Amino acid sequence: MRFGVLGPVEVRLDGRVIVVGGPRVRALLAMLLLDAGNIVGTERLIDGLYGEDPPAGAANALQSQVSRLRRGLGGADLVEGHAAGYRLAVPREDVDVHRFERLVQKGDLREALRLWRGPALADVAAPFAAGQAARLEELRAGAVEDWADAEIAAGEGPVRELRELVAAHPLRERARGLLMRALHGAGRQAEALGVYEETRRLLADELGADPSAELAEIHLAILRGDPGPARPTGALPAQLTSFVGREDELKLVGGMLAEGRLVTLLGPGGAGKTRLALEAAAREEGEVCFVDLSQVGDAAEVPKAVLGALGVRESAMLPGGPQPEAMERLVTALDGRRVLIVLDNCEHVIEAAARLAHRLLTALPGLRVLATSREALGITGESLRPLPPLGLPPEGAGAVEAAGYPAVRLFADRAAAVRPGFAVVPGNAAAVVHICAALDGLPLAVELAAARLRALPVEEVARRLDDRFRLLSRGDRSAAPRHQTLRAVVEWSWDLLDDAERTLARRLTVFAGGATLEAAELVCAMDADVDELLAGLVEKSLLQTDGTRYRMLSTVRAFCTERLAEAGEQDRFTRAHAAYFLSLARSADTMLRGAEQLEWLARLAAEHANLHAALRASMHTDPVTALRLVAALSWYWWLRGRVEGGPLSIELLDVLGLEPPEGCDEEYIHCVTNALSAGASGPRAVAALDLATEKMASLQWQVEYPPTLVLWGLTAGPTRTDIDTHLLQTGRDAWSRALLSMSDGFLAQFRGDMDEADACSRRALEGFRAVGDRWGMANALDPLSQIAFHRGDRGRAMELLDEALELVGELGALEEQADLLCRRADILLHGREPDAARADLERAAELARRAGALDKVAAANHGLGELARQDGDLREARRLYDEALAGSHAERFIAAATRAAVFVGLGWIAHAEGDAAGAGAWMRRALGLTFDHPVFMYRAKAVVGLAGVARLEGDAERAALLLGATEAMRGASVAGDPDFVQVEAGVRAALGDAAYEAARARGVALTPERAMETALAS
Repeated sequence: MRFGVLGPVEVRLDGRVIVVGGPRVRALLAMLLLDAGNIVGTERLIDGLYGEDPPAGAANALQSQVSRLRRGLGGADLVEGHAAGYRLAVPREDVDVHRFERLVQKGDLREALRLWRGPALADVAAPFAAGQAARLEELRAGAVEDWADAEIAAGEGPVRELRELVAAHPLRERARGLLMRALHGAGRQAEALGVYEETRRLLADELGADPSAELAEIHLAILRGDPGPARPTGALPAQLTSFVGREDELKLVGGMLAEGRLVTLLGPGGAGKTRLALEAAAREEGEVCFVDLSQVGDAAEVPKAVLGALGVRESAMLPGGPQPEAMERLVTALDGRRVLIVLDNCEHVIEAAARLAHRLLTALPGLRVLATSREALGITGESLRPLPPLGLPPEGAGAVEAAGYPAVRLFADRAAAVRPGFAVVPGNAAAVVHICAALDGLPLAVELAAARLRALPVEEVARRLDDRFRLLSRGDRSAAPRHQTLRAVVEWSWDLLDDAERTLARRLTVFAGGATLEAAELVCAMDADVDELLAGLVEKSLLQTDGTRYRMLSTVRAFCTERLAEAGEQDRFTRAHAAYFLSLARSADTMLRGAEQLEWLARLAAEHANLHAALRASMHTDPVTALRLVAALSWYWWLRGRVEGGPLSIELLDVLGLEPPEGCDEEYIHCVTNALSAGASGPRAVAALDLATEKMASLQWQVEYPPTLVLWGLTAGPTRTDIDTHLLQTGRDAWSRALLSMSDGFLAQFRGDMDEADACSRRALEGFRAVGDRWGMANALDPLSQIAFHRGDRGRAMELLDEALELVGELGALEEQADLLCRRADILLHGREPDAARADLERAAELARRAGALDKVAAANHGLGELARQDGDLREARRLYDEALAGSHAERFIAAATRAAVFVGLGWIAHAEGDAAGAGAWMRRALGLTFDHPVFMYRAKAVVGLAGVARLEGDAERAALLLGATEAMRGASVAGDPDFVQVEAGVRAALGDAAYEAARARGVALTPERAMETALAS
């Protein structure tokens, strides 16, 4: 299958065009084709398709377009769904735009240009298309110019093609210069001069500018009758390896050189500054001079190094007379020349390099300078390009996805050079991704790691990275000493620091996720001005900053951590770090339940790595601090679905055993609830839950952390909660009062008192709105939606759920989103909208996986199993039910609700297979798991299942009685449930209307307790 965007969007199979869908489907396909083989984020797709005015439920709308595209392409395999977005799983060579770019890079310009069928994305009107089309047209124009240049050099005259290009892009001076040269070469001098005059007038009218010096030079050459200006080349060192991973930066640097005269590439050692500078210089027209300053030890030698690179001899300027200063000799030697000078490795002679660049640039208008340094030159007119690390794949990326990222591409390329045949495959992808991530995508470090594959398997290289300086101690023997080992790279930068900078650099290593200025000041205890010291470390490329936070690359951090240990300061500053972040977490906890919760969530998210590092560091040395951090972070973890909270709590429980520190009862309860939420199970988990139950019962006062009541209730359930004690523990603040109203609403709903449930839920909603808590508002809207659905107002139910989803989406509360999506899917299923229900359930499963909420993944799989069963696909339904059971084994009590719901589904499969005994056993097993709690409101569906069993066994009267009993059960109505409708129709047909209604009425009259007894009776 071949794909095209260089013209109208096109798909061809065996030479014939396939129609894939309407305009929006083609637009979606175009976005995926432009990044074929890579994941395109959901938000980026929505923005590209809908712009600033996306429809309500944009994610569902996108899912619908994806489904249509899959159908158009003949199956789901080509469009893969991932947690972050979608990926078109086709070779990039099968897409004309990527084939075009490869051919251009290879130099096969004629073949590349043949791929164009018209204007790029000609039939796409989506918001993303205009910018992409302009970008592609720019690439095409550049390729035409390069091709025409080569044709002219070969004695050909592509006049027609150049006239077409000039007509399409009248202000492209290079195209007009090439047209003038082509006309002149064809003996049409007057026409060539006419093009120049036309260009001069056009530039004056449109831009108020004169023709460029290059165009004027071509004009002068034609007047003289010269064949055309020569294009000198500079002496750049030849490269022995391919250029990988910096293609985007290469284009950017080219643009910066076109617009400015001084460009400096910044970055730490090993970032690839020199290689990028060489590649960028090689693509520039005119003379190029490369100057390596790494061997210059004295600032006075800098101008002489440039003279040497230019080939100017000591006595070349004024034979027999006094010699001018080196700087003035440089000015004289370069006068009138159009030269690009590459000043490489300026950091250790930074002031001398800055003086030289300033003197040359002010004296020589035809000169440009491209510098590389770990520190900016700091002179007027300097354009800076800090080099970021090479792009890294997300954690868990598969082999195909990972292989598209620059860091992995570089590793694979260099690894194949030392181990022929090496490739990133499913068996080694995790190790390769780990290596690249651990080395921050630093090119030199990645290359050194790849070189170790000469002697070690890739998995062993990954395992040994904890001792990276020893592992990566063998590099290219021909390289400069500072580039032969990873340690030498960092030592070169360390040696350029003063004492205060070194002190701060080593103390900053206690920060795991970067630091703000405030955090650095309070933790690092410096006597000097921390603001100035941080600025100095940034300027010398030891730190990176976004203007707010300061971060070390992990390799730099590893080196500086060794210096912290040597100074005997590790324990002191690790404790200072933990104390600071405990204080921050406690301050944030209260704010997470108010109007400023988004701001505080963002602040905690920015400090996520630091908070968890503080917790890990405290586990063995200061368990009280560790427990307090768990308690202070629990609500943050819950709101944001941060999966790390559970494993960290499990780890801390293993350290504590059943003997938590005195005075930490509530904190211990938080630790247990987090561990069980992450799936902790087995005897040790049960023992911890038993101990937490005792400690919860002993808290005869208002809890310090109000979310304790929420997390305990959802984890332990009603059998471990005493209502009177619960009321004592509930605070009197506005948030806690709203929480109590919400709890009352749930209980009223479970009793079947929908009016009281409605009133309580509305009070809760008002209370949470008053304090500004989005989580509370969403959780009050949820029961209001259920009540509306129970009353038959499906539209209102959907509106309320959509509002709730929007609120928890703002929070990033993954588990809450998964819950609400499952709820909405149930309504959609009742409304005969299986496709929309399936999209919601798939999204719910994805979010729950990201949250690490295995029981919620199980709930989504149960819903998908219900869809499969109702479609008649019993095999798929059974598979999904089995997956749901496997994921709902946690001790967390709400996992039992999912297990019971799955039992009902398995009962229906047995029913469909004619196995009445098996079906009955599954349904009774489901009822046996229920508690008097709102989360078990589904149990009326189990009674419907038992009615179906009675019908299958020929006892239609008992079936009618049980259908009536469902109305007596506490919980939601099942009247519109597809299973209920099917059973009722069969029973009514068997008994007749009058007998059916009489038997059903007897069931309706039962008390809830009697209804349960009747259902469970054989």
